[in-house]
Order: sequence, then C-alpha cells, then structure tokens
Amino acid sequence: MPQEEAAKAIEAILMVAQEPVDPHLLAQLLEVSPARVDELCQTLRAAYEVDDRGFVLAQVAGGYRFQSHGDLAPYVERFVLEGQTARLSSAALETLAIVAYKQPLSRAQVAAIRGVNVDGVMRTLQQRGYIEETGRDSGPGQATLFGTSREFLERLGLNSLDDLPPIAELFPSAEVMEALELGLRAERPSVEPEPPSTEVGELHPQDPADPPDLQGPPAQT
Repeated sequence: MPQEEAAKAIEAILMVAQEPVDPHLLAQLLEVSPARVDELCQTLRAAYEVDDRGFVLAQVAGGYRFQSHGDLAPYVERFVLEGQTARLSSAALETLAIVAYKQPLSRAQVAAIRGVNVDGVMRTLQQRGYIEETGRDSGPGQATLFGTSREFLERLGLNSLDDLPPIAELFPSAEVMEALELGLRAERPSVEPEPPSTEVGELHPQDPADPPDLQGPPAQT
C-alpha cells in the first residue's frame, strides 16, 4: 500500500474509533507491519505539529487516537463541562491516586491508608470506570483486589502506568524536610534557677557582736 494511502487510512480509522486503536489491529487492517504503522503515525504526528493544528495524534493506553491539543484545554473543558456538575471529590481523587500507585489492593487496604471508610468512594470510581476488579487476595477471606482501568489511562492521556510521575516527586526532599524540622524546633531559653529565698535572721542570727543598728536602739539610762 502506498504511504500516502496508508496514512489517510489511519486517519479515517482513528476518526471513527471510540477507543485508542492498537497498532497491531491497524497493521492487520492495512496489511502492513506494526513497525510500519508506528512509523506512519509518527510521520502524521510530526505533520500535525508543524501545521500547529488544534488536535494531536497521541499514543494512549497502548494504542493511537486523536485528541485535542493540550494548549486548548481551557476551551475544551468549558465545552465538556457545560451544564455538568458531576466531578470527582477530593476524597475520590485521593482514593484514585492510592489505587493507581499501590495497585492491586483491596478496599480494606485503601481504607487503612486513608484512615476512613472508602466503600462509597470505591463504588463511585468503579461506576465511573476508573478502577476495576483485577483478582482476589490469596490471604484469608480472599478480598477483591482493585486496579486502574484502561479508561483511567485514556482520561489521563497515559500510554501505561509507567508514565505516572514518580511518587517521590510529590514529596519534599530529605534536605527540605530537615530544614523544616529545624525551623519548627523551638529552642528553649536556658534559665538559671533562682537561689532559695530565706530570711535575714536565719542566715545572720543576732548576737552581742552585731552592730548597734542590727541590735535595735541602745537602752536608756
């Protein structure tokens, strides 16, 4: 198949596809090798970038698809969210992040990390298609294990979980933590203990040798 015709065929297929198309499927449809498909897709991607189009050819969730250019996200969000109020809460986002980085794990394990019950949040994430059952725990009770789904990768524009940012980047470095600890550690001022308070008479009892002013007025004759 000529290169121009193969490139146009890829564009046509991706235009009607609902999900990212696996390069091996494209190779079967075009009767070329998967490597040839990757080469054609890279050529198309570069051409779109040169033309500064409003869309890009992205490799997501193991396949190829068209998606809007990242620079135009505010306009796309305004269109998609028009009249919609169903957004993930902070609790759902936190739970989803735990599943993404620690998967596979059970509801009980997620709850232990968050410190609260997560049954409702997990159901919401499962209904939205962001997480799915991946197996059973080998321990007692054989709890259901969950992991992120293909929909999760598509929504975040990731080709695989390896594209997630390293979790260490989300926390301050050891040097920063040490500086914070030193800055928050209040040094207590050293206060010398005061000497015990005593009466003058206890230290210097009066006797005939004391000066007249300490013995009282002289006797009258």
